[in-house]
Amino acid sequence: MFSKTIVLFTVYFLSDFSYGQRDKKFFRQDYTYLDEGKGLYTIQRQARTWFQAKLFCAREGASLFFPENEAEAQAVLAFWLKWADWYDQMFVGMSDLLVKGQFITINGKPLHEVYNKWNPGEPHYMGGNRHCVTWLKSGLLSDTSCDEQYSFICKKTLQSLDWNYLCNMPYMDYTYNNATGKCYKVHTNPSTWIQARARCDDELTNLAVVSTKEEAEYLTRLIESTPIPRTAENYMRGIYHMGFHNIYKTGWKNATYPEPPLQFAPELWWGNYVPKGKRQCGSMFFNGLLNTVHCEETLSFFICEQVVAPKTPN
Repeated sequence: MFSKTIVLFTVYFLSDFSYGQRDKKFFRQDYTYLDEGKGLYTIQRQARTWFQAKLFCAREGASLFFPENEAEAQAVLAFWLKWADWYDQMFVGMSDLLVKGQFITINGKPLHEVYNKWNPGEPHYMGGNRHCVTWLKSGLLSDTSCDEQYSFICKKTLQSLDWNYLCNMPYMDYTYNNATGKCYKVHTNPSTWIQARARCDDELTNLAVVSTKEEAEYLTRLIESTPIPRTAENYMRGIYHMGFHNIYKTGWKNATYPEPPLQFAPELWWGNYVPKGKRQCGSMFFNGLLNTVHCEETLSFFICEQVVAPKTPN
């Protein structure tokens, strides 16, 4: 009986955890909740292509916004005009890339099921390559080339919101380590060091920095437990980008602002010495020993980390 009580309590406890942030309507500091759309929204001011915008939102754990209905459209339009009224149009999650002339949303809904107020005379396929959609400040839709660059809005629905309480973040694929007080994620998409640093920043985390031999040993175990996908891309296997650099050639620094100087014990380096040469960004071998790579040339996997104060539910 006692064991059944423990199981029931655990199920209830974890269930309460998973819905906790939905009740608080919180995803990230840079997202704003709008009740009309039952979701959280953020305006991405850096212009990107439609494909880049779609990928960017997905990497944040959200999706490229499109208005579901008139109420959501008016609420998000007011949000847009309040915080970024200088933009005349933004990409939305609609296209006819699958079947020419049949515009659908990024989750497969035909446009007659969602908000679909077009600019007069559109879609008109001018030039034959206008397969993506922008939303004008007037509230009307317009077809455009997917390769144009515009700002856009990412949306996180309340229904899709989970919360990693050990790491105090919305990303469930980060693993908490009690000995270091950090959460880690091994990214298995080959990237340059510069791209890896930006990718961690997208998740509001940082490229990992090894402080002790024990931490290095933990990361080797984490690497071993992470499945490696098959890819035809040519990348440096067995090496993981880490959060230190000597780009300014003034000594090794932490990649986290304000980039404080770093001193590594000799035994943390491969060969027990600090390498010198043109490779000015940090990396780690799969066995936990540090090394250096070219910042903008070497493609490899990488590890993001976040120092956390574990959050418990109220």
